[in-house]
Amino acid sequence: MAVRIMSDKELARFEVLRDLDHERLTAQAAADILGLSRRQTLRLLKAYRTCGVNGLVSKQRGRRSNRRKPENVRAEALAIIRDRYADFGPTLAAEKLRELHDICLGRETIRLWMAEEGLWTTRKKRRPRVYQPRYRRDCVGELIQIDGSEHRWFEGRGPMCTLLVFIDDATSRLMHLQFVETESTFSYFAATKAYLEAHGKPVAFYSDKHSVFRVAKPGVTGDGMTQFGRALSRLKIEIICANSSQAKGRVERANKTLQDRLVKELRLSGISTMEAGNTFLPAFVADYNKRFGKAPANSKDLHRPMSPRDQLDDEFTWQEERTLSQSLTLQYDKVLFILEPSETAQAAIGKRVTVVDYPDGRIAIRYKGEELAYRTFDKIRKVNQAAVVENKRLGSLLEMIKAYQDTQPPEKRSRKAPKRRDQTGHMFNVG
Repeated sequence: MAVRIMSDKELARFEVLRDLDHERLTAQAAADILGLSRRQTLRLLKAYRTCGVNGLVSKQRGRRSNRRKPENVRAEALAIIRDRYADFGPTLAAEKLRELHDICLGRETIRLWMAEEGLWTTRKKRRPRVYQPRYRRDCVGELIQIDGSEHRWFEGRGPMCTLLVFIDDATSRLMHLQFVETESTFSYFAATKAYLEAHGKPVAFYSDKHSVFRVAKPGVTGDGMTQFGRALSRLKIEIICANSSQAKGRVERANKTLQDRLVKELRLSGISTMEAGNTFLPAFVADYNKRFGKAPANSKDLHRPMSPRDQLDDEFTWQEERTLSQSLTLQYDKVLFILEPSETAQAAIGKRVTVVDYPDGRIAIRYKGEELAYRTFDKIRKVNQAAVVENKRLGSLLEMIKAYQDTQPPEKRSRKAPKRRDQTGHMFNVG
């Protein structure tokens, strides 16, 4: 009699039952080892003595399952999938079979059938995506990879913050590092301005698809350019967004190195604030480049010098256009700007004017390059106690308004306005 293939569990049972048959174990000891009752152990021993090793093999092995679906149901389901849902996944195919064809089957059953028929490739058999290596650029300043790395740079000594990293693709040299609170448009404005003042204008920046660099929302009107992209376009610097993190591996690997080395260097120096960290970074960058920098394939530096026309203070601003009303008013981030009557302001009625939001909190309104004087009325600023005390004649009225405002939920600024965590001295605080 041929010996049928046994599982590991059945082989383990065979060894215990063999010892029991030769009286090297008692029935109770064998039952304890197998994790079975004494009665079940004796039943297996009887099967072993009668049929030998084959008596321990499950009788159901190799037989058709009692729960197996009929072949006609399988054939019908696969025919429908092949004809109408060949590019569907098992879950969606199972839903459509149930909703449109009244064939109720589990998604795992559909997955198994589709895999057997070659209509679905299991995760284990899928080929991993291939990322071809990209050679370095030849010259310094030809491509600068930029990224923000959020990390506990000061460990438990300070708050979590973000390190903005600028690294040259040709040499792997760190060109600029800067600690900021978070990745925002204003933080990249400040870091990029410092980079350009130190090195000049590179040919291109290479970034991920963060909202600072790329408008990801569908149906965007206009040129689809972000505020950061507009500033670089005015400076004749190209911005390239990578399709994957692997594509900008140079800066990603640098981030990992920095999260190890820089954290420890900050600890050894006892630094626990962003201000002290930014003071420490230039010396760290010089040491890092000395250790890990590579020589470029071409010694030419493609950084372009800044020209008198490159007004960085004006370019690195948040700029939005508004239509000036007949009453010389416009609204920006829920603040009403009331322009002072002037010849230029009168000429701008019904025209588009530009609101320029500076990183230091200043606001300018321009029409054809000329700044217009204004005063403001904040629609959501709350009455504070100081205003109540200072206005003696209106104190009771202001007190009543303040009591009402305190009972209302806080109103938020516009979602389309910039995030102001990295902007100082602005007028848009609530309260």
